[in-house]
Amino acid sequence: MKVRSNLSLVIIFYIVVSLIGIANMSEAAEKVIDLSFSNHFPAGHFMSNFYEKWGREIEMKTGGKVKITFHHGGTLTSPIECYQGIVNGISDMGLSCLAYTRGRFPLMEVLDLPGYPTFSPRLTTHVTWEFYKKFRPKELEDVHVLQLHAHIPGIIAFKNKSIKTLEDLRGLKIRCTGLSAKIVKTLGAIPVAMSKLEQYESLQRGVVDGSTAAPNEMNAYKLAEVSKYSVIHPPVGYVTVFFNVMNLKRWNSLPKEVQKVFTDVSEKYIEYIGEEWERAEKEGAQFGKQAGHQFYILPLQEGLRWEKLAVTPLIDNYIKDMEKKGLPGKEAIEYRKQLCEKYKGIYPSIRVD
Repeated sequence: MKVRSNLSLVIIFYIVVSLIGIANMSEAAEKVIDLSFSNHFPAGHFMSNFYEKWGREIEMKTGGKVKITFHHGGTLTSPIECYQGIVNGISDMGLSCLAYTRGRFPLMEVLDLPGYPTFSPRLTTHVTWEFYKKFRPKELEDVHVLQLHAHIPGIIAFKNKSIKTLEDLRGLKIRCTGLSAKIVKTLGAIPVAMSKLEQYESLQRGVVDGSTAAPNEMNAYKLAEVSKYSVIHPPVGYVTVFFNVMNLKRWNSLPKEVQKVFTDVSEKYIEYIGEEWERAEKEGAQFGKQAGHQFYILPLQEGLRWEKLAVTPLIDNYIKDMEKKGLPGKEAIEYRKQLCEKYKGIYPSIRVD
């Protein structure tokens, strides 16, 4: 009887230990926070590689509490759907361009306007991030902003036309998005709204004559295969702001210590991302030249002709539009100008000629 009783106690003990072990395993599993990241850049693109590195550092610094799964090439949400997809919870986080949802981010459009003094993605990135931190526009309050950055003032790449004057440009069809469409129109060309993913085929098939682009795309998007010429003048170059944001509900559900890791790592990577853009632009320009692509930098006097059409009128219209919306457009323009002055001596133009 005593043996049977002892045996029962042993069995009960092992059952309890097993249940505790299962409970601990379950608790450990619950501590892993799985997050999805939607990205319109293709796998292997330098920006996709950059964000995987960013994600790995977050995973490491949270001690494995966070697991980020990347969906490259617009496979989870398209570039245009990305922001709303994050708001709706289709993805937890994502990377795309504010310009793909034109009109949704009115105050932030100041950063897409022409007028940047140097051909530098480090300048545009620091100007973008500091501008956001000062104004924190309500238009971005439906997500948690982790990072904002911007590429180099854009070029226009052409399939087979060498453009050296305004007269050469007029009447040509140019693929573009967001405010770059306004720049293209003021210069006398015809804007054709298409995402970056449509660039290669539209040039290859002759649907458009040219595309707003950046030197990195010569290899990153195989632009050198479908274009022979580019024209460059930084003050009229379009700039696109990229966002890295998280679903607001998801953000609020994260433990404070995990939030801090995201904030600290994302802030640190602002400088890194400017450096990465710069490296990619230099490599892309070199790749393009080796493939026979010709970059033409406008002479000063011709460049001033382009600026007269594309810069001042767009800035004036922006201020008027913001005033109608009750937004501080003039203050936004002035602050961007101050930031450009601050950084132009620190980050000079990169050379592509």
